[in-house]
Amino acid sequence: MAVTKHRIVSGDDSEIHDEPHIEGSRVTVLHVRERVEGRGLRPETVAERLNLDLADVYEALAYYHRNPEEMQAVEDHRETVAAESETLEKPE
Repeated sequence: MAVTKHRIVSGDDSEIHDEPHIEGSRVTVLHVRERVEGRGLRPETVAERLNLDLADVYEALAYYHRNPEEMQAVEDHRETVAAESETLEKPE
C-alpha cells in the first residue's frame, strides 16, 4: 500500500514563509494557483518551470481549494502589504 506524504506546509509551521508553501521549496500555494488558474499554464508546465513534481502542483491546487478562508486571508495580507509599500514609496 502506498503512503501519501503531504508536502504543503502552512505558514504557521514554517520558518521560510508566512503562507502555505511546498515543503523543501520557496514556492507558495498561491504562486502555483496563480500560474495554473490565473495564467492558464498547464500543471505539467508549472511543475517543469518550478522544478517540482507534478503531484506537488496538484496538491497545492487542492490545498488552495480545500482552504478558501485561509487562502483569502493570505491574499488579503498580500494586498495590505502591497498597499502599505506603495504608501511608503510615494514622495511627499
